Amino acid sequence: MSRTPQEEANLALVLDMFEAVLGPMDSAAVDRFIAPGYIQHNQSAEPGREGLKKFLDMIRAQTPEAVHDVKRAFVDGDHVTVHYHVRRWPGDTGWAVIDIFRIEDGMIAEHWDVMQDVVEGGPNPIGPF
Repeated sequence: MSRTPQEEANLALVLDMFEAVLGPMDSAAVDRFIAPGYIQHNQSAEPGREGLKKFLDMIRAQTPEAVHDVKRAFVDGDHVTVHYHVRRWPGDTGWAVIDIFRIEDGMIAEHWDVMQDVVEGGPNPIGPF
């Protein structure tokens, strides 16, 4: 099944946001990608676009060496899902994260996420990625 031009644009928007915002934890770049009425479902961040900026600034201060390694991304209409590996510092096993974004009018309008610890030496030799 092929993607529509709008789906291609939605996927590119989210992946560009990862490069400009989440990778460097750059709150100054948020307004280029995130809609003014942004709906945040992550319960660790305050609501809205300004809450996201504060959250990014806090995370960058706490873990300036964090890495967000995108493993795969999917698009279905106005929703983009990204599966990636967060490592907060060198040697950190990190988290497996899935973000779901809803796109509206060329901007990220809504966000959900789920996270799990990456475990080494568990009973399942198949990793989360």
